[in-house]
Amino acid sequence: MPSVGRRAALALGLLSAAGPAGAQTVGRNVRVLVGFAAGGPTDLVARLYTERLRPGYAAAAIVDNRPGASGRLAVEAVRGAEPDGATLLVTPASVMTLQPVVFPREARYDATTDLTPVCTVCDFGFGIAVPMSHPARSFAELVSWVRAQPQEVAYGSPGSGSGPHFLGEMLGQAIGKRLNHIPYRGSVLAVQDTLAGRVPISIAVLSDQVPHHGTGLRILAVTSDTRVPRLPDVPTVAEAGMPQLAISEWMGLFAPPRTPPAIVEALHRIVAAAAQTNEVRETLARFEFQPTVTGSDAFPARIRRERDTWARVVRDSGFQPET
Repeated sequence: MPSVGRRAALALGLLSAAGPAGAQTVGRNVRVLVGFAAGGPTDLVARLYTERLRPGYAAAAIVDNRPGASGRLAVEAVRGAEPDGATLLVTPASVMTLQPVVFPREARYDATTDLTPVCTVCDFGFGIAVPMSHPARSFAELVSWVRAQPQEVAYGSPGSGSGPHFLGEMLGQAIGKRLNHIPYRGSVLAVQDTLAGRVPISIAVLSDQVPHHGTGLRILAVTSDTRVPRLPDVPTVAEAGMPQLAISEWMGLFAPPRTPPAIVEALHRIVAAAAQTNEVRETLARFEFQPTVTGSDAFPARIRRERDTWARVVRDSGFQPET
C-alpha cells in the first residue's frame, strides 16, 4: 500500500489533472462517516451530499454509519484516518462546539486542529413550542405565563447537554425564572410528551415540531436568524425580544488532519455547487434545513466562536455532567 505522503500526492495529482472544475477521482472508494444511526437527519444530509461526490470526486462513495457516544466515535475514526481525501465526516455542530465544553473528558478533540474543517453544508434552527391546550398563544404570553407560575415550569429537550437543553437555560435566565429541564432521548420523544400535555414546553429541532404545528402543537418562536418558510407567521426569538436566544445549528463536512488544501478546495466546490441545485434545496427544505456553505477559510473561526459562546452558557448554567 502507498504511504500516507504518497497517497496524498496521488490524490493531489488526480485533482490537478481534473482541472479547475474539480477532481475526477481520488483513486479509491470514499467513505463519509456519520456518528448516528441511519434514517436520522444527519444521515439524510450526509447521503444527500455524498451522492454528489460521484463521479466528479470519487469513483464510488458510501455513507458509513458509526453510531455511538453521541457522535464521537465517528469523529475519532476520521481523526485517525489517512489524509488522502478518502475518509470524510458529516456531523452536527454540537458534536464539535458543545460536547467538548459539556463533556471535556469524553470529547477530547479540537475540531479546528484534530480535524480539517471543509465547510458547513446546512443550517437549522430550533422551535419553542407548547401544546395546543396551553393558554399562551404568543411568545410574550408564554413569558408572562412562566413568570406567573408558583413553581418551576418544566420544558423538554432532546437530551442533557444538548443545544435545546441550554437554550432552555438561557430562556429561564432571560425570563428571570429558572426552568425545570426534562431530558429525553431525542427530539421526537420530547415533542410527543408535549403533544400529550405531559410537559408544557418543548425546545426541539424544528423538523420534529413543524408537522404538528396547528394541530397538536403551537410553535411560538424559532431560534433561527430568519423566519421559517413553512411558518411565516411564527416570529424569530429576536423579533420576539430575546435576540440572545438566536442560535442555529449547522451540519459540517470534515476531513482528517493534514488533508492537502487542494482536496479541501475540491470538496468545497462540490458542496457549494450541490447546495445550489433544486433537488438539494428542496430536500433540505422538507426538514426545515437551509443550505449554507461556510468555506474552509471562515469555518474554523465560526467553530471557535460558537464553542466560546457555549462555554459561557454552560458555565453560567452551573451544569455538571453527572446531572
